[in-house]
Amino acid sequence: MTITAELVEKKTAKKLITKTRSICPECNAILPAEIFEDNNKIYIRKNCPKHGEFEELYFGDASIYHKFAKWLRDGKGTGNPNVEVPRVACPANCGLCSEHLSHTALANIVVTNRCDLHCWYCFFYADKSGYVYEPTLEQIKEMVLNLRAERPIPGNSVQITGGEPTLRDDLPEIIKIIKSVGIDHIQLNTNGIRLSRDFEYFKKLKEAGVSNLYMSFDGITPRTNPKNHWEVPAVLENARRLGVGIVLVPTIIKGINDHELGDIIRFGFSNIDIIRAVNFQPVSLTGRMPKKEREKYRITIPDCIVKIEEQTDGMIPRDAWFPVPACIPLTDFIEMLTGKPTYMLSTHFACGAGTYVFKDGDKIKPLTEFVDVEGLIKYLQDKAEEIEMGRNKYWVGLKVLANIGKFINSKKEPQGLNLKRMIFDIIVKHDYKSVGDWHRRSLFLG
Repeated sequence: MTITAELVEKKTAKKLITKTRSICPECNAILPAEIFEDNNKIYIRKNCPKHGEFEELYFGDASIYHKFAKWLRDGKGTGNPNVEVPRVACPANCGLCSEHLSHTALANIVVTNRCDLHCWYCFFYADKSGYVYEPTLEQIKEMVLNLRAERPIPGNSVQITGGEPTLRDDLPEIIKIIKSVGIDHIQLNTNGIRLSRDFEYFKKLKEAGVSNLYMSFDGITPRTNPKNHWEVPAVLENARRLGVGIVLVPTIIKGINDHELGDIIRFGFSNIDIIRAVNFQPVSLTGRMPKKEREKYRITIPDCIVKIEEQTDGMIPRDAWFPVPACIPLTDFIEMLTGKPTYMLSTHFACGAGTYVFKDGDKIKPLTEFVDVEGLIKYLQDKAEEIEMGRNKYWVGLKVLANIGKFINSKKEPQGLNLKRMIFDIIVKHDYKSVGDWHRRSLFLG
């Protein structure tokens, strides 16, 4: 990979937001880049001396971008990086190095690059490699031991991915190994095809310690979801029998399935007993692709948020969404209160967003409709800072417990949900039974 100091060609933009670095999609040269706003959209522009200028849509709604940007915060990094001082910086080098400002939250372990499907939009594109990659059980154990050794936050959450992991007959053994070294949460990324046909194999995965499925689900019709439309009902039924929760993972492609976002959420609610979340993933357009084709298929996170608002008749408005780092004040408060290092999800604000939604009769009700989420987050941040400055943490904790109800509008809560009581039971009684009602009634949307 070559690095160029070539300056970005100067062009008049309505509003320059920041400068950053990017890469040329043709030769992978590291290039200076500009992020700018034009016509209420955010774009990134870079210029390669060999291959010319590239201008791409980065965030489809500038107002959402600016709302999310205020949550930007650097993380803790890692105290024992695998690569101490990289001679060549990211993305020209590999490894969790000393330049990383975030620690590992969910570690992805690729157990195979084989797949039983050939989806044209897959960014993994295993067929292109021309060889089979499958780490041994010993290699996988070493990976997980490295994760557990990470400081100050030992990793405790893994997603097994591929390729299609269920093509490995020894997947139950892999899960047992991962579980044996202290991993609490094991998520299986799968298309579900084998799990729809082989209940005994699915049962072995459950017994080995799999926590939930992260299952491809691109739409509610055979046209939008040809990969596993006919298998999904059997996967759901087998998961019910085994008590394994499911996260639906739609890859969203403009003009292909972006008209079904609301229906996908409604499908999730119709199977709320087993579906825990829907994680929408805008298609990743990587490598060489003509600009016209990129523009045809590209859809960004705020584009999805706006379409969800439209397709749910405003029941899930754009204001209900928060970027990933918005949860940092909560984890800061927990860390100050317990005195133990806590996960800090300092993912860049433009990389993801989420909300919780509840079923209330025939309506879908977001958390923000009955909780002042932003006010509560800011309040917890203030209290975390009080403890950090020397205030008695038990006194601060009691104060939070006494005041937290001010941020909850009980009159607007979904029928049967008592959030104040739930928080009290968790903090005072350490009783998590009421959390079950939360999960039975809600979907996390990402």
